[in-house]
Amino acid sequence: MSLKSSVLICYLCLLSPIAYADGLDGSRLSLNWIIPFGAILLSIALMPILFKSLWHHHYGKIIFGWTLVFIGLFSWQFGLSSTMQLVCHAILTEYIPFMILLLALFTISGGILIDSNIKGTPINNTLLLLIGTLLASIMGTTGSAMLMIRPLIRANEQRQYRVHIIIFFIFLVANIGGGLTPLGDPPLFIGFLKGVDFIWTLQQMGLPVLLNTTLLLTSFYIIDRYYYRKERQPYLNNNSESLVLNIEGKYNFILLILVILTVLITAIWETNISIEFLYTTISLSNLIRDLSLIILIILSLSITTKSLRNRNQFHWHPMIEVAKLFIGIFITITPVIAILKAGNEGELSDMISVVTNSSGEPINNMYFWLSGLLSGFLDNAPTYLVFFNLASGDANILMSNFPTTLLAISMGSVFMGALTYIGNAPNIMVKSIANQSNINMPSFFGYMRWSISLLIPLFIIDSLVFIRL
Repeated sequence: MSLKSSVLICYLCLLSPIAYADGLDGSRLSLNWIIPFGAILLSIALMPILFKSLWHHHYGKIIFGWTLVFIGLFSWQFGLSSTMQLVCHAILTEYIPFMILLLALFTISGGILIDSNIKGTPINNTLLLLIGTLLASIMGTTGSAMLMIRPLIRANEQRQYRVHIIIFFIFLVANIGGGLTPLGDPPLFIGFLKGVDFIWTLQQMGLPVLLNTTLLLTSFYIIDRYYYRKERQPYLNNNSESLVLNIEGKYNFILLILVILTVLITAIWETNISIEFLYTTISLSNLIRDLSLIILIILSLSITTKSLRNRNQFHWHPMIEVAKLFIGIFITITPVIAILKAGNEGELSDMISVVTNSSGEPINNMYFWLSGLLSGFLDNAPTYLVFFNLASGDANILMSNFPTTLLAISMGSVFMGALTYIGNAPNIMVKSIANQSNINMPSFFGYMRWSISLLIPLFIIDSLVFIRL
């Protein structure tokens, strides 16, 4: 999105006369309001295939165009005031904090150069994926993905077939690896804030993450060994060199820890203090979090040399791409989430009702598949929250009386974010970094061919082993 477009949206926020405190009433919305969001998804999926050059040069304008169509239609239906309340709320309380956190993790991890002579053999690649997967539950999927993607690409820079390596990286490091702790992925963090015990998540999600990781790493090793033998590159078989590992910018590890602590502390900190800005209520804890993250970004840029970032092939294009795509997604997704939140009073009531049987008992497999499939195309954090509230909304009741239901929601929301490029923010960032490194990543549907063929059978196993009913 251009600077003029950003300024226009901010200017529109200034026009709103009252606060958007109560949110959007999804019971008043028809399914037609899903169309602009669907148009953005179809543009992301189809235009790089049908109009590659047009999309490459103007994707920001295309996303902004659909966003303006939504704003115009919503203004015509509900008035300019309500529309600007919606836009301000989406930008100030969701989009900007989301982008600040991503920018912090992206900038700081980009200041860490992991340089080694490790070759991209099947066993070495499997080991790198395993390390990234383990780190994901400690530093979050975004932090781990941004830290490990460049060393993985460098290790495989001489390989001919590399697309599958990046795809499995998205599966494991950018998604499933974050399932062990609330620090790993936003849905689990929301559950933690709602009262789900930290240890409960570790205990209940431990076996599903272990099973999925084991099966995916095994599948990856088999596939990578096939391509490795197909290439027959002699340099990869030279094991006479001793391993050399050099890490520069180590002080950025401290900043990464500070990012995690900042998010954790400000989320736990309960305060009634808030401010009104552009007619939107912003809590003091969220404001302090965002300002602290900005300070950490500036510190990383200040103490990391430009030459180190250049050698690390650090550039801003992945962040710019995410910023342009997700501002439209965050605004147009608002009515979709609102309709879901309306539950039985909304237009999606038929879909919502299938998670409960005639006796009022939860159908756990439906919770797993619905929360998961929606998380693959929507923001997985609010999707988790919708189904969490449908199940009970009380963490203690869910943990004690309906643990399988809570597990189903947690697994679906975390694991199935790997189904599409937009299922989780690091997915599209990894894709962008890979493309910048001359790895020709598949299209939206091309990626889904991989994800459906490899992940859906895995999720069926999950449902049979861990969910059952």
